[in-house]
Amino acid sequence: MATTPTTQEQELVEAARDGDESAYRDLLEPYRRELHAHCYRMLGSVHDAEDALQDASLRAWRGLAKFEGRSSLRSWLYTIATNTCLNQIARRPKRVLPVDYGPAADPHGGPGEPVIESVWVEPYPDETLGLEDGLAAPEARYEQRESVELAFIAALQLLPPNQRAVLILREVLGFSAQEVSESLDTSVASVNSALQRARKTVDDRLPEQSQQATLRALGDDELSEIVERYVEAWEQNDFETVVEMLAEDATFAMPPLASWFGGKDEIAMFLEGWPMSGSWRWRPIRATANGQPALAFYAWDDDEQAYLPFALNVLTFRGRLISDVVAFVARTIDLPPTHSYARWVDEEIDPARLNASFERFGLPGRLEESR
Repeated sequence: MATTPTTQEQELVEAARDGDESAYRDLLEPYRRELHAHCYRMLGSVHDAEDALQDASLRAWRGLAKFEGRSSLRSWLYTIATNTCLNQIARRPKRVLPVDYGPAADPHGGPGEPVIESVWVEPYPDETLGLEDGLAAPEARYEQRESVELAFIAALQLLPPNQRAVLILREVLGFSAQEVSESLDTSVASVNSALQRARKTVDDRLPEQSQQATLRALGDDELSEIVERYVEAWEQNDFETVVEMLAEDATFAMPPLASWFGGKDEIAMFLEGWPMSGSWRWRPIRATANGQPALAFYAWDDDEQAYLPFALNVLTFRGRLISDVVAFVARTIDLPPTHSYARWVDEEIDPARLNASFERFGLPGRLEESR
């Protein structure tokens, strides 16, 4: 896969070395989106990915004098971005989904307590950021959209950092073992060994069929029909239909709460007792996150006389049934001890969470009653 820089890239490198910032921006721009996706896969967070990409861009700018052109510019940039992410991973806790954080909660108790946001995987606005379809390279094993699916990202975060880097560079991006060994300053044998261990861990955790394959099998029309039925059921507070659409072993999680509910009956008990109790009016609108169908849920606010953002629900399908729901909630966790998360819908919006789960996806900040 390794190639040398194109003539145009060589000219931009020379200009950037002479201090031409515009030339450097032109040099980096074709790779910015894919490098951002790479940092997200490594870190499980859009916020962290943005920080890592900014840091990597600065490092590349400062290191242009050392770029000798023996490898492709893309390979060189990925080396810098990967090592920047590895440095970041060493300084912070790994990110997970609630199902990997602890056991399922008792639905009789309703929503549990939150855990600091920095431990949770964040949703990825693949369409807003322009993630492309297909493979990143002929040697890659995973499609680009498969490689940002929630299950895949969650599995990656459980790998030791070097195994994570090796799997992404080899299986997602299609770099050779030799290129990866040079990027990580290790041997080809070590790369191959790390890849074998990482493959086993990830394969053991992933469903038999990726979401991309499931969605293709359903087709656009059938998927739209299923999602529309789900939307209408929530709008009409049709509890029975929502439960009917769940797989028997479905899960329902609401980061930043650590609690999650597993099994159709347990989820039914939670939904009937809290979000679908009739205490709130919901207005979901369709979205896309992590290459998967998603619904942005808005709750009616009497004071504002409008529907305000509550949570971005990322849906995972198994055939026609919904097997997992991860609701990334945009409300505050800065509540006094006397307040309960059972009425979380009534609490204020948290600006940072709103940005992570609504604004980055180009979703509106409110919906009027007339919609």
